[in-house]
Amino acid sequence: MSQPEISIRHDWRRDEIEALFDLPFADLLYRAQQVHRAHFDPNEVQVSTLLSIKTGRCPEDCKYCPQSVRWNTGLEEESLLPVEVVREAARKAREAGAQRFCMGAAWRRPKDRQLDQVIELLEVVREEGLETCLTLGMLSTEQAARLKDAGLDYYNHNLDTSPEYYEDIISTRTYQDRLETLEAVRRSGMKVCCGGIIGMGESRQDRAGLIEALANLPEHPQSVPINQLVQVPGTPLEGTKAIDPIEFVRTIAVARIVLPTSRVRLSAGREAMSDEMQALCFLAGANSIFHGEKLLTTGNPEVEQDRRLFESLGINTAEPSCSSARRETEPSVELATAARPAARA
Repeated sequence: MSQPEISIRHDWRRDEIEALFDLPFADLLYRAQQVHRAHFDPNEVQVSTLLSIKTGRCPEDCKYCPQSVRWNTGLEEESLLPVEVVREAARKAREAGAQRFCMGAAWRRPKDRQLDQVIELLEVVREEGLETCLTLGMLSTEQAARLKDAGLDYYNHNLDTSPEYYEDIISTRTYQDRLETLEAVRRSGMKVCCGGIIGMGESRQDRAGLIEALANLPEHPQSVPINQLVQVPGTPLEGTKAIDPIEFVRTIAVARIVLPTSRVRLSAGREAMSDEMQALCFLAGANSIFHGEKLLTTGNPEVEQDRRLFESLGINTAEPSCSSARRETEPSVELATAARPAARA
């Protein structure tokens, strides 16, 4: 087999990406490993924790999301978390070995006064020495600049799926809306966290389309979360045929090849993944995870379970790389978890 192309490209064609999906499984993983090793330590994984700081009653109609006001999922609305609750959650996340602390709020677009409150929460997370990430919905150029000035490292805003399949999943926000928020984040100088959800009934061509859209952005996202759909009772996607585990691993491998310098993150859906499936994902080039009891409102493997898996695979965790963190800290060997529902990012 010829050596893989490992340069950064922004001109990927859909048929090229589909051809990667069609490779024999062993050949695909071999190629992904070559690309991964050219850019990363293959035995290092970056660990993040995600906390829901404002839960429920989102006006959007994303068919996968239990936080939408349109679906009856039994999820109660909660107001923005107090500062001290967030501080304690960040501290526990750091002690459990997390390098990045992500906060999500169920808004379509934050109001400026809400942004003021979030910036206060951002400050306490920075004081704990963690990289910071937020997902708050759509942002204006001015709001993105404010968050950058406040010291935010990453902003998460997913494309979710291919442009063609998107309208089957969401009608209250367009693909272009999402692209405009990503552009505002890039222009501010913040790093971009952007990926999608696999297993929503999309085709392999749609999975290729999502990766094509990510790869052909003006700059590749620094973090690419690949979520496996968590089927929440009451959401329209409940009952969707589950994606084949090997197909999910293929998606990770193709993302690694096409986005060679991005952190490819296993996000929502890990609770349903066996250790063996996760090990294949790491072999395919995944090098970031969310850990803790919850991801926004859905389950996630326990921290201790992750630690045992990492030990069995010989995986080390990465150190924080943010310039804004206020202090250097060593992770505690005592494992704890962030308090309160923290899903998808």
